[in-house]
Amino acid sequence: MRISPLFTGCAAALITPFLPDGRLDEQALRKLIQRQIAADMNALVLLGTTGEPCSLSMEERGRVIQIGLDEAKGRLPVIIGTGSNQTPTAIAYAKQAHALGAQGQLCVTPYYNKTTQQGLVQHYTAILESCDLPMLLYSVPSRTGMRIEPETAAQLMTLPGVCGLKEAGSDMALTENILLATGGNLPIYCGNDDMIVPLMALGAVGAISVCANIVPAQTKAITHAMLAGCLAEAKDAQLALLPLIRALFSQVSPIPAKSALHMLGHIHDALRLPLTPLTEPYRSQLRDLLASMGLLPCNPEH
Repeated sequence: MRISPLFTGCAAALITPFLPDGRLDEQALRKLIQRQIAADMNALVLLGTTGEPCSLSMEERGRVIQIGLDEAKGRLPVIIGTGSNQTPTAIAYAKQAHALGAQGQLCVTPYYNKTTQQGLVQHYTAILESCDLPMLLYSVPSRTGMRIEPETAAQLMTLPGVCGLKEAGSDMALTENILLATGGNLPIYCGNDDMIVPLMALGAVGAISVCANIVPAQTKAITHAMLAGCLAEAKDAQLALLPLIRALFSQVSPIPAKSALHMLGHIHDALRLPLTPLTEPYRSQLRDLLASMGLLPCNPEH
C-alpha cells in the first residue's frame, strides 16, 4: 500500500541564523520563515543538516521549533530534524518536536559510529516506538559514511510512522533500486539540489533543498513543473540554477548558504565552530554570481 507523503513539492532545509556573539538570532529566523511562507513553499524543515543542529542546545532547539510553528500557523507542515548517533538522544529530540506540535521529523542515519543495516532497523524502530511523530528517513552518505540499502528501505517502510525517505546520495542506481524494492510506495524526496529533475523523473515526490534558502520560488518551480509533467520547463529551471547550486557547495554546507543570505541582507554571516565563514576566492565568486542573477546590486557589500 502506498504511503501518503507528508508533502509534495519543495521544502527548504532552513539555516539557523546566529548573532555575531553566537546567540540564536530569533528575529532573523522569523523573517527567514516568513520569506519561505511568502514563496508558498510546501513544507518547512528546521534543524536538518543545513540548520547546524549539532551546535544547538536542547533549549535552543526548542526555541527554533516554537518559532517555526508560531510563524507557520498551520499553513504548511513543519518538519524537525531529530537524527543522532545516539538512539536515546534521537528519541529525546523526537519527543520534544512532538510535544511542541511539529507535524513530522527528519531522522538521519547514525553517523561516526554508524551501524549495520539491521542496527538501522532497530534504531528507527526504537524511536518510533517511543514517539509516534511521522518520520522521514534521511540518507546522506557523504555526512554519515553509510546509506540505507534498498532492502532496508523496504523493511523500514513497514514501520508505523515512516512516511518517506530523503535521499541525499549521488547514486542514481541506488534510488532506482530503492524505488523497485519498495514498489514505488515509499515517498522519496531529493536531497541534492542538482538532482531534483532526474530523481523526480524516477518518481520522487519533491525536494528538501538548500538552494531554496536563497531562491525559494525558483527552486519550488522545478518541483512543481515535474509534478505537472512539464519536463522541458523543469529541465530549463534546473539548469538555470546549477551555477548557484554548485556555489552553495563550494565549501561545507551551510557555509556558502549563510554567506549568500548575508549578502542578500537577511542574516549575519555567523556560524558556530567548527564551521567558519566562506573564504576567498569562493566568497567573491558567490557575490559575483548573485549579482549576475540580479539578486544583488552591481556593487554589493564586501
